[in-house]
Amino acid sequence: MILNWIAILVSSIAVFVVGMLWYSPILFKDQWMKLSGISEKEMKKCKKDGMQKQMVVAFLSNVVLVVVLAQMLNLTGAVGISAAVTVGFWIWLGFIATVSLGSVLWEKKPVQLYLINIGQTLASVLVAAIILAAWV
Repeated sequence: MILNWIAILVSSIAVFVVGMLWYSPILFKDQWMKLSGISEKEMKKCKKDGMQKQMVVAFLSNVVLVVVLAQMLNLTGAVGISAAVTVGFWIWLGFIATVSLGSVLWEKKPVQLYLINIGQTLASVLVAAIILAAWV
């Protein structure tokens, strides 16, 4: 199986952008901060101290997500955007939404926080699937 590394790079950047938007004031920043127990003061301190390490790790995590998604699209023979989105959805539902539920069940995190976080991951997986499928 040959991977299209340009499509993987573009998809990884797109996933990063989805995350930036998702957790920005445009979408869910305020709710996410409140539900996570993060104050504006803590957020400003993180920005002041620099978040380069976290950003690099997050981007590398996105690359892993996209490479695995690309491999799954190859393995399933998914061709076209509809098929790629379907595979992406089932991967998200079976592996991400279920495993992430532990934060609610065992860590007692709010359901709303779980929904914000898995919603971001669903959006990211679907965007990556669309880009990967469109690139073929």
